[in-house]
Amino acid sequence: MVTFGTESLVIVAPNMNISPPSVPCARYDAVVVGAGPYGLSTAAHLRGRGLTVAVFGKPLELWRRHMPKGMLLRSHWWATSLSAPGEQYGFERFLRASKYETRYPVPIEAFIDYALWFQHHAVPDVDETYVASVQRQRDSFLLTLEDGRTVQSAAVVMAVGLYYYAARAEPYGRLPGRLVSHSCEHHDLGAFKGRRVIVVGGGQSAIEYTALLHEAGAAVHVVARRPILWLPPDRANERTRLERMLAPNASIAPGWRNWILEHFPYLFYRFPQDSKDRYNGNYVSGATDWLRERVIGKATLHEGHTVVEATEVDGRVAATISDGTTVRADHAILATGYRVDLNKLTMLHPSLLSDVKTDRAIPILSPSFESSVAGLYFVGLTSLRAFGPLYRFVAGCKAAGRRVAASVARQKIATRYAVTRPAPELTERQPAA
Repeated sequence: MVTFGTESLVIVAPNMNISPPSVPCARYDAVVVGAGPYGLSTAAHLRGRGLTVAVFGKPLELWRRHMPKGMLLRSHWWATSLSAPGEQYGFERFLRASKYETRYPVPIEAFIDYALWFQHHAVPDVDETYVASVQRQRDSFLLTLEDGRTVQSAAVVMAVGLYYYAARAEPYGRLPGRLVSHSCEHHDLGAFKGRRVIVVGGGQSAIEYTALLHEAGAAVHVVARRPILWLPPDRANERTRLERMLAPNASIAPGWRNWILEHFPYLFYRFPQDSKDRYNGNYVSGATDWLRERVIGKATLHEGHTVVEATEVDGRVAATISDGTTVRADHAILATGYRVDLNKLTMLHPSLLSDVKTDRAIPILSPSFESSVAGLYFVGLTSLRAFGPLYRFVAGCKAAGRRVAASVARQKIATRYAVTRPAPELTERQPAA
C-alpha cells in the first residue's frame, strides 16, 4: 500500500491472491420457518414486540398448492382470522373492503386472499426461500437457506404446517406413486375426470374430496373405518339465547368445552399428559352437513370398513375391502390426516434433532411452546398434543403468536441484562485469585 497524504492506493501484483470480502451473516432476534397462518401470526406478534424478525417460506403455500380448488372452509369467517397486535387485520376488515360476502361456508379463495392481504400489511418482508438446515451454534442458531445464504438467530419458531406430517398408512406403501397419493398432493381435481378413484378416510377432508371428485367427473368409492359422522346443520346465526347459554358459540364448534379451549387457550396445557392424550384421541372430526347431498347417492360408500389389501394389477389399483368387495381403480387418495413426527422435519440438523426431547416423536413443549432446546419453538399442529384441539385450527394463531412473542422478548431482555450487568466488586470477603 502506498500513501499519498491522507489517501491510500493499493497495488495488487498479477499473481497475488486476494480473497473477496466475506458477506456478513444476517442476525435476527427470531426467525420463523413457515409462512402459513401460524407463521405469519407469530411473526406479526414478534414484530410488535420490536424484535428483528425474518420469515422464510412461500406465503400460504399449503393452502394455495396443496388444498383443492372449490374447497369450502368448515370454520366461520369470524373464527378464521390471523392475528396481529391490536387485532387490526382481522377477516371482517378484509371482507368489508373486498368483493367477498360474509357468508358460510367460506370459499377457500376468500381465505387465501384474506391471508395474503394480512401478510402484505402485517408481515410485508417474507423471504420466499426455503430453509435447508437449522442447527445450534453456541448460544444461537445457524440457518442455511436453499440458495446458500446463512443467517443467525437467537430464536427459531418452527411453523411448518401440515404437509410434512401427511400420514400414509399401510397397505398403500407398496403401491407406486402414480397410483396412490395423499390428499395434500392435489390442487386441481379436474385431472381425475372420467377415472375411478378410491378415497380412504371418513372425516371432513375425505368427504369434501369425494364431493369435489364427483363434481369433476370421477367415479368415487369411499372407504371409511367408521360410519361417517354427519354434523348437524350449522345454526350459529339462528340460535336462540337459551341455546347459546347451554352451548355457547365457539371457533371450533358450539359447546362449553370448545368455548373454554378458545377463551382459556393455555388451560389445557396444565392437565396430565395421559388425560390430554385421551381428550385429543376422542376428538372426532365429522363431515359438515352441507356436504351430505353432494355425496349421498353420488359416491359408493364403504362405511365401517377398511382396505385389507391393495396391489397393482394391470397398471391399476386392486383394493380388497373388508366388506368383501374388490374395487379396481385408477388411483387411491389417502385422506388419512396428519401425524406429527419430528423426524420428518428434514431441515432440522441431526445434531439439533437429537437434543430435542420428544415423546412419540413429538417435541415436549414448555408453556411458551418452547422445546427442550432453549430458543427453539414449535407452533401449529406440532403443539396440539401439549395444548389441545384449538391448535388444529386457524383460531389457535392468536394464543400461540402472543405466547411465543412474549417468551422471545423476555429472553432477549434477560440476555441483554446478563451481558451488560457489571461484575461484582471485589471485597475483603472476595479476595482476588
